Amino acid sequence: NNQSSGSKLPESDTQDMEVFLGKMQQVLPVLGVDAFVTTGSPGRETVLLTCKIKNLVATGSLIPNGIVVRVGSEAVLQERDSAKKYPSVLAQRNKLIEEGHLIEQGDHLVFTKAVEFSSPSAAASVIQGGSANGLHAWKTKDGVSLKELEA
Repeated sequence: NNQSSGSKLPESDTQDMEVFLGKMQQVLPVLGVDAFVTTGSPGRETVLLTCKIKNLVATGSLIPNGIVVRVGSEAVLQERDSAKKYPSVLAQRNKLIEEGHLIEQGDHLVFTKAVEFSSPSAAASVIQGGSANGLHAWKTKDGVSLKELEA
């Protein structure tokens, strides 16, 4: 088993990591930690949802373990004062900015990559720059909120 340090993980290790990540994604939101991972492709298409604030629009699709915000989605540049009460929102936004997944464009931010969030509220909070209720923030093209969809 002479593997060079640059080689990929063996299949068994890869599966172990996927199981571990899956468990972490289930546990972290319960603890109040909104973990997220970036994905190249959102996978199966579902209902397209929009999250709007001022004249900015973000689009996303629900997935089994959260929501994927699409490339080109917009987010506010300035966090709201209320965001200071929710350090996890600020940490999540700052991490996306540091990683180059959210870049400044004029007076707002733009997603350069599809980003998977653990919940619609986590995504809406990052987009709106402060605490947000995803069930009300995300709507279908007909203006039906997630809360109404789930009812």
